[in-house]
Amino acid sequence: MAGPVLYEVEDRIATVTLNRPDRLNAFNAAMGTGLRQAMESAARDADVRVIILTGAGRGFCAGADMERLSGTAAAGASIAAEALAPLDVGGSGRGDFQHRYTYFPAIPKPVIAAINGPAAGLGFVFACYCDLRFAGSEAIFTTAFARRGLIAEYGLAWLLPRLVGPAQAMDMLLSARRVTAQEAERIGFVNRTVPQAELMTVVRGYARELADAVSPRSMRVMKRQVWEGLLGGLGEAVELANEEMRASFTTEDFREGVAHFVEKRAARFTGR
Repeated sequence: MAGPVLYEVEDRIATVTLNRPDRLNAFNAAMGTGLRQAMESAARDADVRVIILTGAGRGFCAGADMERLSGTAAAGASIAAEALAPLDVGGSGRGDFQHRYTYFPAIPKPVIAAINGPAAGLGFVFACYCDLRFAGSEAIFTTAFARRGLIAEYGLAWLLPRLVGPAQAMDMLLSARRVTAQEAERIGFVNRTVPQAELMTVVRGYARELADAVSPRSMRVMKRQVWEGLLGGLGEAVELANEEMRASFTTEDFREGVAHFVEKRAARFTGR
């Protein structure tokens, strides 16, 4: 019997699939453990350059399994209090990205959300913490929290305004209304909306471009620059850029980046 999270690697792309399709991939403890393990495996695998996160069946993730939340207030408190060991896989070491469900920015490889259906509550949070978001035309987004008597969970009150602006974030959080894929693209939440049947083909094509034509080291450093830049000021960002630029000049990927351009051939980046 397949587990709650599926993991496969092909063409240097790891595909992580939330796998409870009968419940629109509603999230439970086993899925949390499986997702963490899959992301850590992809981060540590030298053959993986890009990660795709998607859902089985008709949904991306419908949020926390309501059966898990329907017990008592104490059970809800225990969920909020759960903690994990720090994730040390070569990405950002900032403590901000070591909390439960905020660890995607600590993965040193791009994480692309292929949102194939409803992304609600915790599922919406996962989509936010991915580096890029592609949505099928039938995808639906909702924060859901205000309609469950909850609040903006897992740093969403900090992250969502940085993705769509304060006014749009306030609307999505306070109303918890359903946002279509088309509106999500218009407000800048998703990078691209594509016909439903073409979603995985488009996402895999984009991932292949990153895996084949781009320096893994460059992606690793730039991902860290962007996420840590959200936490600091311009001066700090410039200092980090200067430091990383000097380091880049000594790498194999820099030499290959120049060589393949001059020689007019496909790149053969190693990530070193």
